[in-house]
Amino acid sequence: MPERDYTYYDFTLSLCPECFKRVDAKIVFEGDNVFMLKRCKEHGRQKVLIATDKDYYKNCRNYMKPSEMPLKFNTATHHGCPYDCGLCPDHEQHSCLTVIEITDRCNLTCPTCYAESSPHYGRHRTVKEVETMLDIIVANEGKPDVVQISGGEPTIHPDFFEILNIAKSKPIKHLMLNTNGIRLAKDEDFVAQLAGYLPGFEVYLQFDSFKEDALLKLRGKDLRDTRLKAIEHLNKYNISTTLVVTIQKGLNDDELGDILKYALQQKCVRGVTFQPVQVAGRLENFNPETDRYTLTECRSDILKQFPMFSENDLIPVPCNPDALAMAYALKADGEVFPLTRLIDPSVLLNASGNTIVYEQDEKLKSHLLKLFSTGNSAAVATGELQSLLCCLPEISAPDLSYENVFRVIIMSFMDAHNFDVRAIKKSCVHIVNKNGKIIPFETMNLFYRDEKAELLNSIRQ
Repeated sequence: MPERDYTYYDFTLSLCPECFKRVDAKIVFEGDNVFMLKRCKEHGRQKVLIATDKDYYKNCRNYMKPSEMPLKFNTATHHGCPYDCGLCPDHEQHSCLTVIEITDRCNLTCPTCYAESSPHYGRHRTVKEVETMLDIIVANEGKPDVVQISGGEPTIHPDFFEILNIAKSKPIKHLMLNTNGIRLAKDEDFVAQLAGYLPGFEVYLQFDSFKEDALLKLRGKDLRDTRLKAIEHLNKYNISTTLVVTIQKGLNDDELGDILKYALQQKCVRGVTFQPVQVAGRLENFNPETDRYTLTECRSDILKQFPMFSENDLIPVPCNPDALAMAYALKADGEVFPLTRLIDPSVLLNASGNTIVYEQDEKLKSHLLKLFSTGNSAAVATGELQSLLCCLPEISAPDLSYENVFRVIIMSFMDAHNFDVRAIKKSCVHIVNKNGKIIPFETMNLFYRDEKAELLNSIRQ
């Protein structure tokens, strides 16, 4: 009998990238590539590359864990995912990281911007509005893990420090500032004031490239000197910093290793987050047919360009393994020790609390004993290693701290092309919109910003 030119693997629901209506989708394998095949009655068939590593894609299913719910849900399930966001009871993951956009405005007009910000777009939120948004997060999470103050560009808000004071007064474990770094580079006094919010505060710094051409295409401006000056100031005050790299294939995907090497040389940097471009918002200089960059491509490029990490270091994150991959390393005594390879997925799901014995380099053993107080020189507690696979590991050791951790994350936000309802239900990065709804980052940019309301209403009818 004749055979298809692919191997059928699974079924899901996706979206038509033209009309944004739900469509059936097959997940199929062709060689080592994974594709999504779907058909819209109105706009025809689509074939979308969703992974370039079949084995990694299948392995993601071994990292699933029971869903963690918020303390409350904020909207009813009526139209079905993704048309009821807010969070609805059908969502399968609480907010690991919640974003508050305190302004629509920005001091840049980037050619790539999911929020379509600019100096004249929208408005600043009032202090009262922002506090209400913070209270909504606390009501949902109790003690939120990570809250990110964002925009637009939040540092241009006229009441920025009043907002930061209010945020620090809430029971939030870790507060982040998402910024393009312009004010941090120009105003050292501003950075010095930020240092007063330590510990439990971190800068999430846009850091896309060392190349002028890539920055012009992504940001519309050569920001190389600006970023380096911002890092200089952050190093001076040792403010915990994550470098955030928006990646576009053929533009800056050859720089991942160089950025990681640079990050490890900076006193203030605790890690790097790589974010492949999401097809949403303002997106110039991008062709979704040729420029899409999958999570597995990013992972493969990191492993090629940064050989310190092995296949067993950059692994799926259990809360949303289709969209998140993570590696951790320990920085100590001028050396870097990869840690994630110590985690075995068969143990990850075992709640018995047993320990595993590892034969490790003596230096690493010594540092692990400082990091994880297990009481056994040849053992590492399973539960304590598991804590690495989250956005904010708990470090409780007298000789080591958050400064000794180096984190690498690939955060791949789905869009209408590669939308998979199974993964969207597990989304753990959320945004509080101005209506008080807590909305997954992916669907916020597709359906729930002001200019998208008409589209969403037409689909719901």
